[in-house]
Amino acid sequence: MPTTTDPIADTRRWLEKAVIGLNLCPFAKAVYVKEQVRFVLSDATTPEALLEELAEELLFLRDTPAEQVDTTLVVHPQVLTDFLDYNDFLDNADAAVEALDLQGILQVASFHPHYQFAGAAPDDVSNYTNRAPWPTLHLLREDSVERAVAAFPDPDVIVERNIATLDRLGVDGWNQLLAGE
Repeated sequence: MPTTTDPIADTRRWLEKAVIGLNLCPFAKAVYVKEQVRFVLSDATTPEALLEELAEELLFLRDTPAEQVDTTLVVHPQVLTDFLDYNDFLDNADAAVEALDLQGILQVASFHPHYQFAGAAPDDVSNYTNRAPWPTLHLLREDSVERAVAAFPDPDVIVERNIATLDRLGVDGWNQLLAGE
């Protein structure tokens, strides 16, 4: 649930308080404190315009040293606000990676305020592992992901731990966490 009309501020707060604060992604803190996370506010109002911006950002990330920008969050508040439309768009995002010959180099992860895993109820707290305050495409470098996973003793435990954390927190706790300044 967005708390301001500033999607980048809301996304930073979510990253700091939920993703890093709850340790939902044990790899996020290192790149964030090194200021290697790029935040892009998309002005796209159509899926086609968003796809163009996504392609530009994929090329930007490809051409920028990881020491400067390791990962990019493309926040797009004006398009694909419906989760099913967003979910359908992810095939286009993967196709863009392939069309730019970046498979195995970059990948796109997905976050949405109404994210819902297949088979999960809409209010299932496990969905919150992929819920961001605004629709967001997360561009990741494959080699950074591989290094992070290799350094983590048992990466399969992350998902189980995250669900347990969110079960303890609950939806109300999640909302309070992100609403607090």
